[in-house]
Amino acid sequence: MLQAVSVGTNDLKASTAFYDALLGVLGIERLLQNETEVGYGTSETGALFFVNLPFDRESATIGNGVQISFAAKDRQTVDRFHKCALELGAADEGAPGFRSYSPGYYGAYCRDLDGNKLHVAFVPDK
Repeated sequence: MLQAVSVGTNDLKASTAFYDALLGVLGIERLLQNETEVGYGTSETGALFFVNLPFDRESATIGNGVQISFAAKDRQTVDRFHKCALELGAADEGAPGFRSYSPGYYGAYCRDLDGNKLHVAFVPDK
């Protein structure tokens, strides 16, 4: 359904280092880069997640109610993602744990270096 999602940053170099390490936990890699954006994805799907300097050259700001969610292959990957994010300077928005969204749903939340809300979850097959 979605082709790509992007979040703004005020420091592309710092965000690139952050997302290179963090998304690597999920097996997501940097696929493209230019002077204003970096694109991440997998070789099967192409670039799906972008970090970019705002096109209007204004400061990047966070969206109230906006959240970017990533899928993890198991609960241990959720734990590693959250731990890695905090070690890289992210703010904790919810420690790894089971959530009531659906049976077995296990997720965690954090905010990246620019305040964008990130979520990672493992949802077992039903």
